[in-house]
Amino acid sequence: MPHEAASRILFLHHSTGRAIWKAGLPQFFCAWNAEHGTRYTIAEMAYPMANGGHAWLDRLLPTRLFRRVVRDRYPWNNYPYDYWNLWVAHTGGERDGQEPNLDDLTASHDVIVFKHCFPVSRVLPEDGAPGVASPKQTLANYHLQYEALKTRLHQFPRTTFIVWTGAALTEASTTPEEAERARQFATWVKETWDEQGDNIFVWDFRELETEGGLFLKPAHAHGPTNAHPSLAFAGKVAPLLGRRIVDVIEGRGDQSSLTGG
Repeated sequence: MPHEAASRILFLHHSTGRAIWKAGLPQFFCAWNAEHGTRYTIAEMAYPMANGGHAWLDRLLPTRLFRRVVRDRYPWNNYPYDYWNLWVAHTGGERDGQEPNLDDLTASHDVIVFKHCFPVSRVLPEDGAPGVASPKQTLANYHLQYEALKTRLHQFPRTTFIVWTGAALTEASTTPEEAERARQFATWVKETWDEQGDNIFVWDFRELETEGGLFLKPAHAHGPTNAHPSLAFAGKVAPLLGRRIVDVIEGRGDQSSLTGG
């Protein structure tokens, strides 16, 4: 069901997401609200924060020094295992490394957008021992973790969730085998895992990055071995993410383009 006009959106990200944020995502919502009379608000958060609850010290100290001083903190990882661990394995008053869990995040937000960093596309061969609690990056583990995540997200029917397909790697920073497995995962998320009529939606970032291929297009990358988005590409896709979010909020999520185009 569409949300009320004052939907509160939270965007969880690390560096790739921050590039999209800085390329114009807040400005998109300012312009949309002015043109359409809506009151959508969007905030961003590095997640996991990986600061052990010491946010003030994290802001005060250089990163390398902070990491030497504060060792009891969650890793700077946001892969399927980590969302499973932070949101499924830890609920209610339980938290890992002082990270907010899903109960915390949904308490003050109507829409939660989340993503994985591009190493999620470094998908390893199967090891014959899949497990939902395994951090090993295999398709089987990803599937188990995403199925558990879906069950958990469905427990919050008043909150809408939008997940990005996994950010791609450049050809120079991965192998064809890893890239093919990453593409298979994204296809599975879109065509099998995602369901119409529920509170979970997909933004197909990988399709925009790869244009249907295996690798992040060179023109869209920060460099040959740097899979962060280029400034030009980030500026191009930021409004597409904004439009995808708006389409979902306004009840068009199951009918409109997964890329926001």
